[in-house]
Amino acid sequence: MRLLVLGGTWFLGRAIVEEALRRGHETTTFNRGISASDVPDARAVHGDRASATDLARLIDEDGGWDAVIDTSGYVPAVVLLAARALAGRAARYAFVSSVNAYQGWPTEPLTEASPVRECAPDATDEGLDAGADRYGRLKAGCENAVASVFRDRALVLRPGVILGPYESVGRVPWWLGRIARGGRVLAPGFPERPIQPIDVRDVAAFTIDALGSGLSGAVNVAAPAGHSTFGEFLAACVEATGSGAELEWVDDDFLLAQGVRMWTELPLWRAYAGTWQVDASRALAAGLRARPLPETVADTWAWMRSGGAALDHTRQAQLGIDPRVEQKILADWDGHEGVPPR
Repeated sequence: MRLLVLGGTWFLGRAIVEEALRRGHETTTFNRGISASDVPDARAVHGDRASATDLARLIDEDGGWDAVIDTSGYVPAVVLLAARALAGRAARYAFVSSVNAYQGWPTEPLTEASPVRECAPDATDEGLDAGADRYGRLKAGCENAVASVFRDRALVLRPGVILGPYESVGRVPWWLGRIARGGRVLAPGFPERPIQPIDVRDVAAFTIDALGSGLSGAVNVAAPAGHSTFGEFLAACVEATGSGAELEWVDDDFLLAQGVRMWTELPLWRAYAGTWQVDASRALAAGLRARPLPETVADTWAWMRSGGAALDHTRQAQLGIDPRVEQKILADWDGHEGVPPR
């Protein structure tokens, strides 16, 4: 296939480009050329996707494609501009959305039939009201933009949590860094909590497979239910780092009473049942494969040890609990009613 990747230097975009090249697909990337280095052997065209002039230059320089894979779309009006420009030059358009587009995430179990947030296909970043669901509404608007142009030639991917080497948000790198320091580590909730993050390389492989098979419409992308647990995840961090850190599991209600912020102060921890109940059966039936979570953790640690570092993502500054707060919570937990004395 001839592929055009909008983005292609960060996390999932980079993994898609590397996987496409590994399979021998002719791959072009289109980005501003300022966030990260281009993948070697990909044809790199630099420009701003919000510029009609730059999009026209891309089309003039590189002709047509079997599929566009949009990993960088965030503003509906900007996605609509690209979709319209590429409509006559690309057979298919795959847009990477998010489970945040669903009205019920993260509190409710989700399927592809679950209600999606409302947002116009030509909405702008400045024109959308602020709110906790802003990111999800924007992604829903981007989906509408692609569907309005490509219709049944559109594939919308709604990933849950994606982890692995090159992780831009830095959730697993934070946990690995904390556990590498050793000592008692505040582990949130209970070790048997089911989780279903998916490796970035598995998402990349599925994206290319899905385009090759003609899959269309919306599809959730997550590991199958029961694939892993929070306990297995943190144990894998201890194993990978070799730190001998001691995990101290602290009750959800106790943490919430202490004011610990879910998802950010202790990354990947949420007490809502719906967070890890994303039905990915359609993707799994279409060929999605999920490697063991300890493999993802080990490979992320190896990437970090080799000098890899997450790019300067805006959400990185929100991650992690202050060590002094962590130690105070552990001390308070030791004296909490029902906790056996150490």
